[in-house]
Amino acid sequence: MDPNKAIGARIKSLRTAKQYTLKQVSEETGLSMGFLSQVERGISSVAIDSLAKISKCLGTTLSSFFDEVSSVDVDPVVHDFEQKFTPVNDQILQATLSHNVMNYDFLPRIFLLMPFGSQDENEPELYTHYGEEFVYVLEGIVTVYLNGSKYVLYPGNSMQIDSSLPHNWTNETNKVAKMLYINYPNPFRSNTTADYM
Repeated sequence: MDPNKAIGARIKSLRTAKQYTLKQVSEETGLSMGFLSQVERGISSVAIDSLAKISKCLGTTLSSFFDEVSSVDVDPVVHDFEQKFTPVNDQILQATLSHNVMNYDFLPRIFLLMPFGSQDENEPELYTHYGEEFVYVLEGIVTVYLNGSKYVLYPGNSMQIDSSLPHNWTNETNKVAKMLYINYPNPFRSNTTADYM
């Protein structure tokens, strides 16, 4: 079964079992009813962050959506033409670089950072959570705020950090930035204790 259809069917099954309407799920997650409907029908993919909101609303784990998907025998190669970018928020798009996210301890993704434009002198809100992160800049310029310091990364530059330190990253230029992003532990694995960022 197509992964989008499998995830959509699982969402619809859980929602109807809890007797939730699309409107109720929309209100609790902040996702539009139209988008949720498309996801349930398998005609739209859903970002990990949005799926995490849905799983919380429906009282299940993020990994439960991938039980059926992970059992599908698929080509281990993720070809560039297969990469599907989904929104994390208004400024970030992501593509997962694995066909079977349930089987591995870390999660590799490509992030596209939309231009944030010139920032004021104030740094963005910083986050902390369990785990580790690795960033490798492919295109553009990425600014990383880490534990009171500011680092500017250019194509070919990389950084590995302890996620328990206050951190965030932005694109403070007027061009799209592209980076390889790997985080550990993988939030899709059922045995993980990480809070997804």
